[in-house]
Amino acid sequence: MVSVPLSRRGFLAGIGGVGMASLLGACATGSDDSSGAAASATLTLQSSLSDPDPKAALTKVVEGYSKTPVTLNTIAIETFRAQLPTYLNSGNPPDVLTWYAGSVARDYASKGFLLDVSDLWTGNGACAGFSDALKELSTADGKQIFVPTNYYWWGVFYRKSAFQEWGVQVPTTWDEFIQVCKTIKSKGVAPISMGTGSTPWVASGWFDYLNLRINGAEFHRDLLAGKHAFDGPEVKTVMDHYRQLVEYIDPKGRSYSWQDAVTPLTAKKAGMYLIGAFITSGVPSDAVDDLDFFRVPIIDPSVPVAEEAPTDGYFASAKSKNPEGAKELLSYLASAPAQQQFIQLAKSSNLPTSQQVDTSTFAPLVQKGIKLLNESKAITQFFNRDSSDELQTTADTALTKFLDKPGDVNKILAEWQASAKKVLGS
Repeated sequence: MVSVPLSRRGFLAGIGGVGMASLLGACATGSDDSSGAAASATLTLQSSLSDPDPKAALTKVVEGYSKTPVTLNTIAIETFRAQLPTYLNSGNPPDVLTWYAGSVARDYASKGFLLDVSDLWTGNGACAGFSDALKELSTADGKQIFVPTNYYWWGVFYRKSAFQEWGVQVPTTWDEFIQVCKTIKSKGVAPISMGTGSTPWVASGWFDYLNLRINGAEFHRDLLAGKHAFDGPEVKTVMDHYRQLVEYIDPKGRSYSWQDAVTPLTAKKAGMYLIGAFITSGVPSDAVDDLDFFRVPIIDPSVPVAEEAPTDGYFASAKSKNPEGAKELLSYLASAPAQQQFIQLAKSSNLPTSQQVDTSTFAPLVQKGIKLLNESKAITQFFNRDSSDELQTTADTALTKFLDKPGDVNKILAEWQASAKKVLGS
């Protein structure tokens, strides 16, 4: 869910077969001095990019902005997520904030928290050259409220040399995948790594993909919009498949963060990890070239293949003391040079939203990610991005309970549906 380095939730909702290349701590609030000109003289950028490389990269990008002084506050991602409503509802909020496009941004916009930046999407605006799909992703109630700057893909990552050593091949069907899990387990290795301790949202990755493979992208989006029940028969089928995985998931992962769960994969003590391309931030430089991925295997061939492609960027507070300054900073961050600089310095496996950034020299792994998305019939983002941070919390609770006690699945799904109804107000 976080964006970043290579050395690490609709974006294209409902769009089929569109070429992705062409789609292409600290203070909790703003400056303490909120009086008159002094307040508008300095902008505050609240960032959730707390991993070392992207943090350093954004710091360098911001240092290159000379129009207005900028105070960059970097907050740990989970703290940022929990405090984001407080930041935005503060009497003196940050001017610009990092976060996610799509439904989660629209949710904050519906509360009146986000600045209208529609002028950046017209004429010579910084986002005017971005795709219609990105514009739709950044729109709420007919107004643009988000500036997308990069996106990435999800996949099942593995080490090529490990697969060779274990005598397994990349699976394309669910039955083949389960057989690979059995073979890897027979070698005394945990087949699947998953860090659901301090980052419980990781468990939603398998839920999303199993739902996409079994029920399809349209059902998935409708489920997250409250049009279907989490304890309905379709979701129970999803959980039947999820339950097949439990015996193959590294049990130590219940105490790991997503970053921690990268280590057993790279050490060949775990076989596979379903995660975003940001996994590369935790891979040692001497193992990067050995890293590869495959799409989550097909379960029902009649269901169009969908993939997750979360999109990151920035929005501004509607309460900014300097809204024009905030938009100028957003324009700078959206520019091709700034995107290029950030991706390079962050060693990022993400792709830029500006079509003016040259992607031809990107790493082979990233080129394969582009191809994966190009070949997909539908694109979603991630559970919270296609719904809300509040609904994500219900998923975190339900899915981690399930991982601990899969036999209680029916009870867990009933509780999940009750919690989801409260969030969705239905």
